[in-house]
Amino acid sequence: MKILALSQKESQDILSNKIYLLLIFVQLMIILGAFGLAMASSIVTDPNLIDQWQGSTIIKVGITQDLNGSSLEKNLKEQKLNLIYFNTAQEGIRELGSSMVAMIYLKNSQGDIGLETNNANVFYPVVSDKISMALNSYRLEQKLSKQGLSFQQIKVIKNPVFLKETPINKNSAAPLAIDSSYFVEIMYGFIIPFIVLLPFFLASNIVTDSVVGEKERKTFEILLMAPLSSSMVMIGKILPILSFSIMQSAAWIVLLWLLKVPVYNIIPLLVLLFFLGLGFSGMGIIISMLVDSTKEANSAITLLLFFATFVLFVPLFMNIPSIQSILNLIPTVIIVRMTSTPVIEAPVLLSFIPTVTLSLLIFVIAVYSFKRERAIRL
Repeated sequence: MKILALSQKESQDILSNKIYLLLIFVQLMIILGAFGLAMASSIVTDPNLIDQWQGSTIIKVGITQDLNGSSLEKNLKEQKLNLIYFNTAQEGIRELGSSMVAMIYLKNSQGDIGLETNNANVFYPVVSDKISMALNSYRLEQKLSKQGLSFQQIKVIKNPVFLKETPINKNSAAPLAIDSSYFVEIMYGFIIPFIVLLPFFLASNIVTDSVVGEKERKTFEILLMAPLSSSMVMIGKILPILSFSIMQSAAWIVLLWLLKVPVYNIIPLLVLLFFLGLGFSGMGIIISMLVDSTKEANSAITLLLFFATFVLFVPLFMNIPSIQSILNLIPTVIIVRMTSTPVIEAPVLLSFIPTVTLSLLIFVIAVYSFKRERAIRL
């Protein structure tokens, strides 16, 4: 009952903290922004996706009038590019950097093609792919035409086989916002771990503010004199913050499902997040025992979170076979392996052990630090 009373007090303090409530809204904006950025990046870098989303019509490519009616113009139109015609190449090149991504022109009477591009344009990667496909098709047509082949023969050579794709088990396929390997990679490989861990990063800051706030309000000694063991005080302080953090992560997971990004193995994921949160909160307590002001606490926790971010997220972008067994023990790597597939394997569950062990060790150290501070002050 005493622990519950302390937990209730901490919960009320959290819910009455307007900054904390604002941070929940900020998290929501970050999540929606990250999702939108992943979608936009996937679309503007994939020729098929940009056609599917009718994005090609806004991509302007200049072409000189002497190419009007040519096979190159036909190939460019097949790529669904919005062609803008100019009398001279120089006239079109001057428009680059404003509304146009590329300018295509006839260099000489031998049929050589010139190309000028605006590499800074956000659509440059997809436009480059589309123009390359059109130019390759044009060069092949020119080569075959010089060999005396007719238009119909060239058409057969260019399209020798027509394949029809028949989806299997389409109804049981996972609902994804975008059918793109890049989208899947960036969502499961970085954004989902970042989203579910974000509340626990904030939790360590809140724990630190809670304890240091007691010192600044001169109520810390009252807390030390409470008829509770040090471990019970720690549980009473940490439990509400951990609970709110887990509820936030669960809410973000539901939001991802609504955005058609399924997150798998939710229960094991929440168990792992609980122990990660315990470790972060324990570090917040340890820092609180070492400082006496909120300013010092915020500086220390910022450095801690910077280091934690480096340790947790850099391995997601590393591919070093010689240390892969070690990387597989990093919590974010475990999260990627769990959330991206419906089937969780035993080795993934066993990889929880270092995280659980380290978090419990940090909590024990936090309790010891609190005991030591209690003995000194009392």
